[in-house]
Amino acid sequence: MVEVNLWLGLRTFTGGKDKVEIDAKNIGELLKGLADAYPALSPIIEAGVSVAVDGRLIFNDLTEPIYPESEIYLLQQLKGG
Repeated sequence: MVEVNLWLGLRTFTGGKDKVEIDAKNIGELLKGLADAYPALSPIIEAGVSVAVDGRLIFNDLTEPIYPESEIYLLQQLKGG
């Protein structure tokens, strides 16, 4: 299990929780686990989110490993140009 920190806007979809635990070994499993555990998050995840692991932003690498001791943040994906 890994602990995921959520931004304020997502807490309405997780019953007010600012952190949730998900069983995952990589970013892809993490995102799928979040969508499965909290179906209302699915459209947000599908639209695009960023994941920070131990202070590093992970871009487009769903196989990036994560560990129970990892510090994980789900972030709004910045868009624009």
